[in-house]
Amino acid sequence: MKKMNGVITAMTTPFDDHDQVDVNALKEQVEFLIEKGVNCLYPCGTTGEMLIMTPEERELVAETVLTAAAGRVSVFIHVGAMTLKETIRLARHAEKIGADGIGVVTPAFFGVKDKAMIRYYQQVSASVSPNFSIYLYAIPQCAANDLTPQVVAQIIDSCPNVVGIKYSYSDMIRLKDYLNLKGGQFSVLFGADRLFLPSLVMGCEGTVSGCSGPMPEHFVNIYQAYLAGDLKTALQEQKVANEICEIMKSGADMGIFKAVLQFRGMTGGHMRAPLVDLDEEEKADLYAQIAPHLAQ
Repeated sequence: MKKMNGVITAMTTPFDDHDQVDVNALKEQVEFLIEKGVNCLYPCGTTGEMLIMTPEERELVAETVLTAAAGRVSVFIHVGAMTLKETIRLARHAEKIGADGIGVVTPAFFGVKDKAMIRYYQQVSASVSPNFSIYLYAIPQCAANDLTPQVVAQIIDSCPNVVGIKYSYSDMIRLKDYLNLKGGQFSVLFGADRLFLPSLVMGCEGTVSGCSGPMPEHFVNIYQAYLAGDLKTALQEQKVANEICEIMKSGADMGIFKAVLQFRGMTGGHMRAPLVDLDEEEKADLYAQIAPHLAQ
């Protein structure tokens, strides 16, 4: 089954002045990321404002990204939603349109017992073909539910199409525990942009990175240098990437990502309420900090 690797960009969703998905801006973003050398596109996740979009909008984004990518890079669609019914709808849609696989965040907000968590992923797994790749997505600081290695092991045993996990909390010990699952054959992706290189050294296959959306170059350089065995260059690039992550607050405000895309000559688009765009003073301050890196 297909797996994600390398620089996997968690894409933003551009909304136009009428609060509609800006399809042309989305296509522009796809071209930019492919040109810069990212390995995989990952729309409709946290960075894509997933939970404040309708299922129809998420399907539109998925179709647009997949069509624009045209097989040049892999495309995994995040389909996790607030209800099982909607998650299954989006999972089946992703498979139908030819995505390489899906990511599925844990149930959110309401506390979920281990038994219910396992059942949830079993139902999603059974809703698509047994050879259609699924990545679990653990982001406990946002979703309020965790995926312990013990629970993940039970999910793997009962869901043959669950091939990996995206882990978005900066716990390297937990990361190690995930890497030991399935005899070390379980695909583990780290969501902590600033720890991309250390996670590769530990055995992770890549990063699902929001910061690589507006600023992909140094993340691509890290991965290419690592593959070439040039750890000195990889470390230098990681240090620069970390400076960029600090400036962009590592995804704490997706309005920053959209503003940087705008600085780079693209249509970043608006945020969707209740989220807000950066104001002019915030944009000016951001530009002053990021401008030296834009010139590199």
